[in-house]
Amino acid sequence: MFPLQKGRITKQAHVGLPEGTFEEEHGREAFDGRVSHLYRSHPPTAWVRIDGPLQPRAYDLNGLEPGDMTDPAGAWQRILHNEDVSIYVSRPTGPAPSFLRDSDGDLCYFVHKGAGLLETDYGPLRFEAGDFLVLPKGTTHRIVPDAEAETFLYIVESRGEYRLPDKGILGKHALFDPGVIETPEPDPHDEEGEFQVRVKRDERFTTLTYRWHPMDVVGWKGDLCPMRLNKRDFRPVVSPRYHIPPSVHAVWKSDGFEIGLFAPRPTETGDPTALRVPFFHSNIDKDEVLFYHQGQFFSRAGIGEAFITHHPQGLQHGPQAAAIEASKTKEFADEYALMVEADKPFERDDALADVEIEGYATSWAKGMGLLD
Repeated sequence: MFPLQKGRITKQAHVGLPEGTFEEEHGREAFDGRVSHLYRSHPPTAWVRIDGPLQPRAYDLNGLEPGDMTDPAGAWQRILHNEDVSIYVSRPTGPAPSFLRDSDGDLCYFVHKGAGLLETDYGPLRFEAGDFLVLPKGTTHRIVPDAEAETFLYIVESRGEYRLPDKGILGKHALFDPGVIETPEPDPHDEEGEFQVRVKRDERFTTLTYRWHPMDVVGWKGDLCPMRLNKRDFRPVVSPRYHIPPSVHAVWKSDGFEIGLFAPRPTETGDPTALRVPFFHSNIDKDEVLFYHQGQFFSRAGIGEAFITHHPQGLQHGPQAAAIEASKTKEFADEYALMVEADKPFERDDALADVEIEGYATSWAKGMGLLD
């Protein structure tokens, strides 16, 4: 296939848009497939009413109270799920009385707040805010939060294995050098008593009771193990003259989805005609869930730390009007946000209904003065 050109356009996507137009990227397979750019006279998100099951939504996760927030033995709160991935919130106030072995999938704990110790078969890992803690399916482990710190964990459970993204022509040391990934050293416990391991399978638990401490591993070898990576070690790829698509910010890949990290970065100041905010694009093949971790989230108003937005397949989305105007003089994006981009649509768990932000679905039109 070759690119066709009709009407008023720009030769270079995201640069030098025709006066009075808004660019919409209409593409397949997120940003990897065939694509066209439509130059509209109005933003494609400026609907004044939306009816039906497809709704862009936003939620304030600070209002959630998972079971482990009041009971150390309590469960996480699941918020979104599909066949490939489930997303949970955990806010433990102390170590659980038992260990956990997740047989539903690999785990990626993102530490939004807090610090402490992750105990695993392979050995312990200290953690702090901004850490990704990746555990292979079936790893026996326990989160032991520091007593003086509030702990807030955003958990992405994968049915497939987590792996590093293919960095292509950027080279294997781009984004982050695999050498910065920390793995645990054995710390065997030679203790007798009564120790419980809860095995999670299909959202149900089976409890195993041992006469010895389950953290009794004296050594390990292989290429399957827990990993720790901090947000500080992620170095985003940027261009001073072109807005790079979100797919370049991938941190972890799995079957049916990927996790990306938007990290502090300079904006596109090298060309006054280049877009400095995410371009409008159509969600055709992916559900996008963005967790706002820290900073000034300049692409949309009314969003705070520990909020999420969910943009479903089938609807366009992009920056709000105020963000477009503010971007014209903005030279640095000072934010951290975690993106889960999934092939299959997410189903919402009931708990999210209580923390939904009213009016988000028409916030683009409201920002343009089309609604009261």
